[in-house]
Amino acid sequence: MIRIPNFEPATRGAVAEARPRKAGVRPLVAAIVWGMTSVLAGGAVMGGFAAAPAQAQAATPNRNAPGSFADLAEKLLPAVVNISTSQNAPQRPQGQRPEIPQFPPGSPFEDFFKDFFDRQQQQDQPQRKATSLGSGFIIDAKNGYVVTNNHVVQDADEITVILQDDTNIKAELVGKDSKTDLALLKIKTSHPLVAVPFGDSDAMRVGDWVLAIGNPFGLGGSVTAGIISARQRNIDAGPYDDFLQTDASINRGNSGGPMFNLNGEVIGINTAIFSPSGGSVGIGFAIPSNLAKQVVAQLKDYGKTRRGWLGVRIQAVTPEIAESLGLPGGHKGALVASVTPDGPAAKGGIQAGDVVTKFDGKEIDEMRRLPRVVAETSIDKAVPVEVWRKGKAQTVQVKVGELEAAEEQGLLAAGPDEKQQPKDKAPAQKPTESLGMKLTAITPELRQQYEIKPDMKGVVITDVAGNSTAAEKGLRAGDVIIEVGQEEVRKPEDVTAKVQKAKEQSKKSVLLLVDRKGDLRFVAIPLS
Repeated sequence: MIRIPNFEPATRGAVAEARPRKAGVRPLVAAIVWGMTSVLAGGAVMGGFAAAPAQAQAATPNRNAPGSFADLAEKLLPAVVNISTSQNAPQRPQGQRPEIPQFPPGSPFEDFFKDFFDRQQQQDQPQRKATSLGSGFIIDAKNGYVVTNNHVVQDADEITVILQDDTNIKAELVGKDSKTDLALLKIKTSHPLVAVPFGDSDAMRVGDWVLAIGNPFGLGGSVTAGIISARQRNIDAGPYDDFLQTDASINRGNSGGPMFNLNGEVIGINTAIFSPSGGSVGIGFAIPSNLAKQVVAQLKDYGKTRRGWLGVRIQAVTPEIAESLGLPGGHKGALVASVTPDGPAAKGGIQAGDVVTKFDGKEIDEMRRLPRVVAETSIDKAVPVEVWRKGKAQTVQVKVGELEAAEEQGLLAAGPDEKQQPKDKAPAQKPTESLGMKLTAITPELRQQYEIKPDMKGVVITDVAGNSTAAEKGLRAGDVIIEVGQEEVRKPEDVTAKVQKAKEQSKKSVLLLVDRKGDLRFVAIPLS
């Protein structure tokens, strides 16, 4: 099973491009477990994926609760399929012998291991295969299109779709998308197929009944019921997290299976669970259908996704940042930390420090909404973007680019031209202290010590007091302050003067633009 980071969101860039999720972090009390079981032929267990919420907790009876789900389940079961994948286990190249343990010269063990490995190499061993199980559902009976999770079929050498009547059909992988964990398969058969439609996941409310059907533990079609427990969950799984949370019981092998509303429409794709041990605790997550529909349509048309791209890195607007920027209406929007040179945003006039509040007429009420809205926008479409800049709202026109093309060209990692090597001015005789930090001008020695880029200008932090608000905000030695109050600084005295100016203006916090080894972010430091 794969352990995924906890739910605490990190400051991330977006595409808007959002940064890859962090790996290897396990929560103190729980972990996300992804979707399917995997076993190695011969009985050995392989790490696989599992998706599953746990035992459904009984919802309070109400007038709208159906007396039975039997008629609905009977109608939907034929459209839900089991998915079996196999992957050839890696083998040593022909003629290659395992490394023999080192023994003292002349040791009898050296000859023993050499003879043993030689005999093993001469034996013809059959190719081993890893077999995994998951779920999926048919969306087009005529053309045989099947939707599932990407992690169910990832790296598979052979994919088999198993219908409700146990008919086995080899499947072709049409396309997959790791960012949303979706994949589209195609099967060809004369066997009659039953398809189910996508529904409107945005219409689902917390407390609505849902039905989950899948292949838990390889047992075949199983039906469970529950309610929508929450919406728009961010579990730090990817840049477009917008999960539906449910208490309907789904377990290992349910990954890729559908979640239905009471009209028999797919409103979610079961993908993950939250669990302290890998078992079910009644908290599961499904990709909303309104997100999946667009991805599936692109996979069908192009074999890959074609997402809109803005060319910015963004971060959340905290109350301190909102106050320092004079942003009305609370801490809404997405703060632009940096702009990709020659990207759509740069060409449209978006600048670092802007807060994007509307994109193509859609409200950006929080940071993580911008990547999804941009991704869903048609490529090459010119859209109005409303930003908050230096105390007032402005609107710029941006022509949306293509994310995948930008990735292929390496534009997402674009940064300053490192060939420029300006001469450093002589540093101050001693560091200046401000906001609990020791600050000094950048010197050649400090560039080398803290790996500061040759063209970077600003003021370097050499020490941070442990009990200061700067330390609480995560600032540390080696960070470079580029701007204070959205104005450039070149020497420690500039920082001190701008902090004093903010205090005289009765501001509660001051906004710093900080670079850490090429990673730009805004940090609001309270002045109290």
